[in-house]
Amino acid sequence: MAENKRPVRSARDRMMGEIVEGVGQGELSDFSAKSILARGCDPQMALRASKVMPPLLGGVELISCTDDEDFIAKLRARKWSVVFFAPGACRYNAANRQIPGGISHTSGWGLAEYRALVRRHQGEDIQIVETTEEREIIPLLRRALLQSRDSSIPGP
Repeated sequence: MAENKRPVRSARDRMMGEIVEGVGQGELSDFSAKSILARGCDPQMALRASKVMPPLLGGVELISCTDDEDFIAKLRARKWSVVFFAPGACRYNAANRQIPGGISHTSGWGLAEYRALVRRHQGEDIQIVETTEEREIIPLLRRALLQSRDSSIPGP
């Protein structure tokens, strides 16, 4: 039997590849004065994304949380340009399952409750990005960063 010499890609490798595939063409804006708070559920993906995504998003500050205690503390601590719910969290929500990393206060919450929490702490004009598809992340975040309330960077 012939041995398959193609390396096996993990699901995380596939997801990171899809994030990069979504970059597309076009001029890269300087978003270094902007910030994204991300809520996901996979600490390894959060770490990888925090290294890969900022350069793809014009140097934006990207802070990832994988539990609600940390997420809520960061929501309260400062203003963010964009709040992003990662695909894994969105897939849990779509399946009507609890997003991992919840606490007693957020038990049973879906994205509707998280959106309300974000708006309560960040204001009605906060840009919130949600997607179940990794390849949509970069285009959606770029659009949200352009539309964000920060005045330090000119919009479209």
